Amino acid sequence: MKLLAFDLGAESGRAILGALADDRLAIEVLARFPNLPRQTHGHWRWNTEALFGAMRDALRGALQSHTDLDALGCDTWGVDYVALDRNDRLLDAPFCYRDPRTDGILEKGFARLAREELYRETGCQFLPFNTCFQFLAATLGHGPAWNAVGSVLWMADYFHFLLSGTKIAEVSLASTSQIYNPARRAWSEKVMNAFGVPFSILPRIVPSGEPLGALSSALGLGSAGARVKVVAPCAHDTGCAFAAIPAEGDDWACLSSGTWSLLGAELEKPRITDVARDLGFTNEVGVDHTIRFLKNIVGLWIVQECRRAWETEGTPYDYPTLTRLAAEAKPFGAIVDPDDPRFVKPGDMPKKIADACRETGQPAPEGVGAVVRCACESLALEYRHVLGKLEQALGRRFGLLHVVGGGSQNALLNQLTANATGRPVVAGPAEATAIGNCLIQAKGLGAVKDRAHLRRIVRRSVELRRYDPRDPAKWDAHFARFLEIKRRAGG
Repeated sequence: MKLLAFDLGAESGRAILGALADDRLAIEVLARFPNLPRQTHGHWRWNTEALFGAMRDALRGALQSHTDLDALGCDTWGVDYVALDRNDRLLDAPFCYRDPRTDGILEKGFARLAREELYRETGCQFLPFNTCFQFLAATLGHGPAWNAVGSVLWMADYFHFLLSGTKIAEVSLASTSQIYNPARRAWSEKVMNAFGVPFSILPRIVPSGEPLGALSSALGLGSAGARVKVVAPCAHDTGCAFAAIPAEGDDWACLSSGTWSLLGAELEKPRITDVARDLGFTNEVGVDHTIRFLKNIVGLWIVQECRRAWETEGTPYDYPTLTRLAAEAKPFGAIVDPDDPRFVKPGDMPKKIADACRETGQPAPEGVGAVVRCACESLALEYRHVLGKLEQALGRRFGLLHVVGGGSQNALLNQLTANATGRPVVAGPAEATAIGNCLIQAKGLGAVKDRAHLRRIVRRSVELRRYDPRDPAKWDAHFARFLEIKRRAGG
């Protein structure tokens, strides 16, 4: 079976071919293309026309090389949506979640629906760019008037519509919106009414792996495209990554490591409690209606921005070089609080790290290796901090941490994470999102029996690496210092 995964991120997109045979999946990147928001009249928006054009070109190329392609599916980031008129035409370029129109909007939302009630309804952590708050911004005048909107679709759902002609809301993507009730498995009319949004614009919700029909003839792909089915995987990229965790049993937590880090556990039903709300955990839906109970962490964005700053200064580094320099740097030096809001925004990250160190009474790290070491040790300690909160919220301890995504290739960070958390780390697959996308498609078409079978295929298909914790006493002392730094930083 051959499957095409469109994995669309907030900076770039890829078309990845998956070939499934004898319970093994081999993947191949067929195309890469940029996907960057553009600023128009003071607002950040996505260029969906250019993005879909790149997808169509990649699909055409894939069909020329692989006339036996069986299916395709798309995953994207969460929360952002497209507004269509009553003739299914795009009303305007969709806003990007980084657009400032939702700055300061949380309290306006809580004035309409108390935060306690909003969490009870949705189980979502409170982020100003969640779809419900983007909807509220539209209600307040930042977006098309609701009386002009015939329907809304989330990003991957919109591309599935262009590919198949079928309008749906895939459940994993819907669950990022903060208007979906995971306990009732339905849209929340209470949230929609509170935020002034007509309920009629929402599409029907479908489970992950839902076949949506054949490729649309309007794409002009001829007979080769006629046999290809469009299947909605977990349309949220993190859902695909969690599906591809090569886990056995249930004594594990997971870290999806990339630009953002998402640390959490897989549950069979939502955990919507006051403790979960106060600790900032979200309940997102995954394959088989499982729950990704997780918390967002800033992630390798800090290192990426450092690299960008050094390149701007005329000294480019590749990531292997940065990792080597960090490994050679002195351990247990300066540390920062990755949860500090300054680290979320773009800018001169080495300067931000230096400023944060001085403000908390530490000497700033000197040299490229020391700066990256500071970032990596700080992230590892934050992972320990959030893992402790996860275990507090769930009332249990996890014996193992799976790390998937691009960050799983960073051997230094993996070892630091094992050291900091005191748990073995199993790293891989790096391509968890694309692998999950392909295998959820295959599950929807009956070629994969269940979740256990899916994860067995992952274990047979990729090489994993284990990192055991070292120097527990030193890391306990380092963590105590980290908590003091967080206290001084106000975290």
